[in-house]
Amino acid sequence: MKRVVITGMGTINALGKTVPETFAAMAEGKCGIAPINIRDVERLSVQIGGQVRNFDPEAHFNRQQIALYDRFTQFTMLAAKEALGQAGLEFHGLLADEAGAIFGTAGGGVNTWDENYRTVYEDGKNRVHPFVVPKLMNNAAASHVSMEYNLKGASYSVSTACASSNHAMGQAFHMVRSGASRAMVTGGAEAMLSFGGVKAWEGLRVMSKDACRPFSANRNGMVQGEGAAVFVFEELEHAKARGAEIIAEVVGFAMSSDAADIVMPSKQGAARAVRGALRDGKINPEEVGYINAHGTGTAANDKTECAVVADVFGSHADKLMISSTKSMHGHLIGGTGAVELLACIMALRDGVIAPTIGYQENDPECALDVVPNEARDAKVKTVLSNAFAFGGLNAVLALRKAP
Repeated sequence: MKRVVITGMGTINALGKTVPETFAAMAEGKCGIAPINIRDVERLSVQIGGQVRNFDPEAHFNRQQIALYDRFTQFTMLAAKEALGQAGLEFHGLLADEAGAIFGTAGGGVNTWDENYRTVYEDGKNRVHPFVVPKLMNNAAASHVSMEYNLKGASYSVSTACASSNHAMGQAFHMVRSGASRAMVTGGAEAMLSFGGVKAWEGLRVMSKDACRPFSANRNGMVQGEGAAVFVFEELEHAKARGAEIIAEVVGFAMSSDAADIVMPSKQGAARAVRGALRDGKINPEEVGYINAHGTGTAANDKTECAVVADVFGSHADKLMISSTKSMHGHLIGGTGAVELLACIMALRDGVIAPTIGYQENDPECALDVVPNEARDAKVKTVLSNAFAFGGLNAVLALRKAP
């Protein structure tokens, strides 16, 4: 099997419009959660989110592109441009035939749905724009990236709620590791901060009205975010042969299903995914120095995740660091694993562990080192990124320091 490395990364999210901006914000423990600016926000009970501020599509795209790109696709295209610019890859010949784009998104073109429901049901119009369907479909981002960069191999979207990005990146990892492709463009995006998108989540009664405080005893729910992160996964020898900068190595991936409850997390199901990622990467549990937690800030998720870590790692659980960057950028739902992989890379490459901000009260059911409120300098060689989704779908990635 081939070794898989990351040679490019890009992002746009509530913390920054580039990777350097995002790393700086994470290192500062900056909060990107604030009152949201969307239509009819006054009708919402929850009026905060990790919104991408001061974003003008016309500064980046022409009129035809704006007509075709929902907000989640716009985010993806910008993140892909940064990632592929860093990777320095151009796709021609056999490389183009093998390469593809696999992206996670839970909602796809939610803003487009929202706008056109208003057109039909509120404004009473009988026609919508001809591009509504290609604009809102979940695979739009993957398709547009494949067209923009001449990726002629397998391109598709993955929709597994909050695990979408990790599943997508895991599939891209498998493609490169198996030798089916020498390079894949992968990650995830979400743009659910519309009236309908937030109103639907309000109905679940899992949203906080004031802040995301993962692992803190006074946590009271999750906060939605938006944005995208994109990576170039490349076969190690191919990257070395062209002199590419190697950012990190992807060494393991595992998936599991709880087969238990549609919304309540299962310790057993999540633990199977964590153990599977360790086994797949041939990783001794004591090697893991940092875990980017799913850490939503809900009562059930956080205590279950801490129980999973304690169960899988035993006495080593007290020695490793675990943090939730959702406290800073919000929960990007289908795009969240991609943005959170940046925190894993920052830990491996820069030796900076992103904090869990908003932490106020110790919770005996979350008695781990959650890196409260301030980033920490620490050298780690192996990290995990957890994603545990509604529907009982779990996906865990394992990364190592660049070889």
